[in-house]
Amino acid sequence: MLKAGRTETLTVSRISEYGIYLADEEQYEVLLPNRYTSLTDKVGDKKKVFIYHDSEDRLVATTETPLLRVGEVGFLRVVDKTPHGAFLDWGLHGKDLFLPNRNQQGGVLVGHEYLVCLYEDDITGRCVATEKLKAFVNNELIRVKPREQVSILVASESPIGFRVVVNNRHWGMIYRNQIFQPVAVGDRLTAYVARITDDNRIDISLQQSGLAQVRDSAETLLRMLRENGGVLPLNDDSDPEVIRQSTRMSKKVFKRSLGMLLKRGTVEVLDDGIRLKK
Repeated sequence: MLKAGRTETLTVSRISEYGIYLADEEQYEVLLPNRYTSLTDKVGDKKKVFIYHDSEDRLVATTETPLLRVGEVGFLRVVDKTPHGAFLDWGLHGKDLFLPNRNQQGGVLVGHEYLVCLYEDDITGRCVATEKLKAFVNNELIRVKPREQVSILVASESPIGFRVVVNNRHWGMIYRNQIFQPVAVGDRLTAYVARITDDNRIDISLQQSGLAQVRDSAETLLRMLRENGGVLPLNDDSDPEVIRQSTRMSKKVFKRSLGMLLKRGTVEVLDDGIRLKK
């Protein structure tokens, strides 16, 4: 059965003057309007589409990519307000996402972005946004494990670091002293679970841990050397902050990565840096 807020790969079942009809395996159909079709479309073709309700409450398909799907969390910009709620830019032509007043926290302003989750309304089946994330993002039942690669959204900044949404499901934290690259609220990044505490707090790292981290960092150093004519003005004696700004690594990781390259015989250490061996 077709539901709003999902991306589906469907089959062209028939062609009409309004567009093409797409069907799922159970033969439920949805219209893909003419603006998203081409003259080469034919019955039997596969189409990857996003499904949502149009202004007349009918399910309709689009080949456009929305900014959020059901179950996803992100920052969306308010484009309009009514007595009943606000409308958010969803990334779809002629269709904004509704944020009811009951789902807001303290009101919203047109032109500002807010962190919301998209969910499917149980009664209408329509896609709705909410700022009240507790039912969707929490750490009651952890579904990630240490060292697992995850997708994160940077949600807010504090003196100790950045609070992030992990896999659209959990809250996590990246501590400032573990950040070696530019990070800003709103960034979507690949990261790794560093630790899960007894009280279900999730510590996140932007680098892999252990040998995997050293291998990746060694390859980064190698690439930097090649891009800089085979020489880098860094070595074991370099200032940690200079290393961080130049390589996005801690000095500890830099030294271990350099040691790996030295063991391979790939580089040599100079008085004022390192150089690729010819």
